[in-house]
Amino acid sequence: MHSKLIIKGAREHNLKNLDLELTKDQLIVISGLSGSGKSSLAFDTIFAEGQRRYVESLSSYARMFLDKLDKPDVDYMEGLSPAIAIEQKSSHRNPRSTVGTVTEIYDYFRLLWSRIGVAHCHVCHREISEMSVDQIIDTIFKASEGTRIIVSAPVAIQKKGEFKKVFEDAKSAGFQRVKVDGQMMGLDEPIKLDKQYKHSIDVVVDRLILSSDIRTRLASSIETCIEMTQGLVKITFLSTEETVHDHEEIFSEKNSCPHCGITLGEMEPRLFSFNNPYGACPECNGLGIKTEFDPDLIIPDLSKSFNQGAIATMNPEAQWSRSQFKALAKHYNFDLDTPFSELDESVLKSILYGTDEKIFVEYVREKSSQTYRVEKPFPGVIVDLQRRYYETNSMQIKMWMNGFQTSKVCPACHGDRLRQEALAVTIQDKNIMEITRLSVKQAYSFFHDLILTEQQQLIAHQVLKEIRSRLTFLRDVGLNYLTLDRSSATLSGGEAQRIRLAT
Repeated sequence: MHSKLIIKGAREHNLKNLDLELTKDQLIVISGLSGSGKSSLAFDTIFAEGQRRYVESLSSYARMFLDKLDKPDVDYMEGLSPAIAIEQKSSHRNPRSTVGTVTEIYDYFRLLWSRIGVAHCHVCHREISEMSVDQIIDTIFKASEGTRIIVSAPVAIQKKGEFKKVFEDAKSAGFQRVKVDGQMMGLDEPIKLDKQYKHSIDVVVDRLILSSDIRTRLASSIETCIEMTQGLVKITFLSTEETVHDHEEIFSEKNSCPHCGITLGEMEPRLFSFNNPYGACPECNGLGIKTEFDPDLIIPDLSKSFNQGAIATMNPEAQWSRSQFKALAKHYNFDLDTPFSELDESVLKSILYGTDEKIFVEYVREKSSQTYRVEKPFPGVIVDLQRRYYETNSMQIKMWMNGFQTSKVCPACHGDRLRQEALAVTIQDKNIMEITRLSVKQAYSFFHDLILTEQQQLIAHQVLKEIRSRLTFLRDVGLNYLTLDRSSATLSGGEAQRIRLAT
C-alpha cells in the first residue's frame, strides 16, 4: 500500500508540468490565487484520474451506465485510490461556450469581420471582392480608347461534363459563338466534349471597340453575363500595337472567385458563427472536434483471433456475426483462429470499414434450421456501428457504444469550428479564429495597434470601441493569460465570476 500520492508532469488547464508528492490519510488544503490551478489539480487531475481508474475496473455492463471519463493531461500518477468529490462549479458546461462568447467579445468580432474583413478564395487564396456594374465598366475603360474587347459569360470554370444543355440554351438565346478550353467555336457546329475531363466554357455575348458612346451597350452586355453566371463576367482585351498578346480579366459582382468559381455570398455576422449552421463547419457542426468510433477500442488486442473475441463489439458465438466472418475469412484466405496481428493491413481495413467486393454468406437460422444464402459486400464493423448508433432510440445502447468512441480534432476545420469560406476572411492577414486563439493580452495589443483606412475606421469605430473596452476590463481583473477560445467549462470558479462581470 502506497503511503504517498505521487504526481509527475501534471499539465491540465493552468498547471505547468507540476511534480508533486502528497502524504495520504491526511487533510490537505490547496490554496492560491484564483486561476492558479487549485481546481485543476484537485478535481481535474487527482479526482478525475482516480474516478477514471475506478470506472475502468468495473464490468463492461456497469460501465454502460456511467459517463466515459477522459484521461487528464498528466505523465504519471502512483498511489491513487478511488476518489469522490464535491465541487462548486459555476462555469458553463456547454461545449460551445468560450471566454469570447460569454463576454460577448466574439459577437463583436463577428460584426467586425463581416464589415471590414477582406475575403479570399479558400482554394487559390486570391483576394476576392464584389464590384458593381459601373465599377466594372470604369475598370474596363482604363484601357486605351480603340481597344477591341470580347464580353463573355464564363458559364463553366474547370468542370467535368458534356455541357450539351449549356450549348443548346446559349443557341436558343441567340448567341452564336462560345470559347471552349481557349478555342473559339460556332454554336452551329456540333461540339462534343469528353465528360471525364474538366472544361472551361465562355459564351460570347458581345464584341466591342472601346469608345465613349458604347458605355450603355457595354453595361447591358455585362448585365447579361452576370445573369447567366450568377455574378461573373469575362473581358478579353485583344492585342494591339502596344500589347502583343490578348489578355483576360474576370470580374465578379458578388464575392466570387473568378478563377475557381467559388462564391462566398454576402458577408454577414452569421457566416462567422460556429453556433449557426450557416457558418459552422459542416463536418463537426461547429464543435471543432469529431467523436468517432476508434479502431483501437474496437480491436483492443490484436494478438487475439475472432474466436477469442478480438472484436470487442461483437459476440463471436452470435450466428449472423459468425456466418459473416466465416465468409470473410474464406474470401481473404484466413481462419477464425488467426490472430488479427497476422492479418494484412488491407484485410484489417476491410474488417473495420467494409469492402465493395461481394462476399458469399451462408447463414443457418437456429429456430427453423433453414439455410439462407446471400451475396453482398461486407459493410465493415465501424460502418455497421455508425448505422446502429444513428438508427437506435435506446439510450442504453448509445451509452454502450460511446465506450468505443474517441474525440479527435475535426479534419476539415482543424479545430477552428467555422466553414472554410469564413476562415478565408481576414483583417491584417488574420482570420477570426486566429485572433480567438490569442490571450487577452495579445488580443488587446492586436486591436490597439490595428491600422485601418479612413473608410474602415468610419465603419468599425463603435465596434472596436466595445472590443477594446471589454479586453481592457479582462486585463484589469487579472485575466491577461486566458485565451478567448478557452472553453468555459474549464474555468475556475473565480475566473468564471470575473468573466461574468465583463458582460
